[in-house]
Amino acid sequence: MPTPELDSFTARWEEFGRLERLVNHWWWRPGWSLGRSFYTWHLTFDDAAVAPLHDLVGRLHDGLTGVEGLDLIPQRWLHLTMQGLGFTDEVSDDDVDAIARAATKHLATVPAVDLTLGPVEADDEATGLLVRPWTAVAAVRDGIREAIADVWDEAPESPEFHPHVSIAYSNADVPAGPIRERVAPLRDIEPVTIPITAAQLIRLNRDNQMYEWDVVADVPLGRG
Repeated sequence: MPTPELDSFTARWEEFGRLERLVNHWWWRPGWSLGRSFYTWHLTFDDAAVAPLHDLVGRLHDGLTGVEGLDLIPQRWLHLTMQGLGFTDEVSDDDVDAIARAATKHLATVPAVDLTLGPVEADDEATGLLVRPWTAVAAVRDGIREAIADVWDEAPESPEFHPHVSIAYSNADVPAGPIRERVAPLRDIEPVTIPITAAQLIRLNRDNQMYEWDVVADVPLGRG
């Protein structure tokens, strides 16, 4: 039965089939510079419960090793981007603490979720995994946005949201054909389902051409 997730998955692959070249994901976006970090909310995947995801990504990385123009994401830095907060030199420690406390209250009423990741998909900047169900992830993000609004009146960034988990980033303007040839047979690898029981507020840095972070707050889901 068609779903928004599968419809998007099909459309994105068709679009990728027409793509001629990759784009370097690591261009400096507005506000970013060497040495600057950013507070943001992610779902991260670094405990024993997500071992099936690590196994899946390992198999996919094996199939993508050596592809020109790709940076494979180390398993410790796998993530699902949720909601930005602001650059660390622009957000006070008091606001960070208050938002984390508010999120603890809001996310206590949001159920933990079993998240299905895969099959693999790609676009001009990244190779990643289909995420399902969108509604459950959106509920977590909504709780985070409500927590931010408790402190700042409104949350930054658009309420529109397309969940994704990248496994590799494009690092150069190179032809898309070679990666398309590698990704196509990997789409037959079965998805995995893992439990998501918390959301993380992190301090994110990208100085080393990779998103790296330390966790500021680890907020449980469904503890209300």
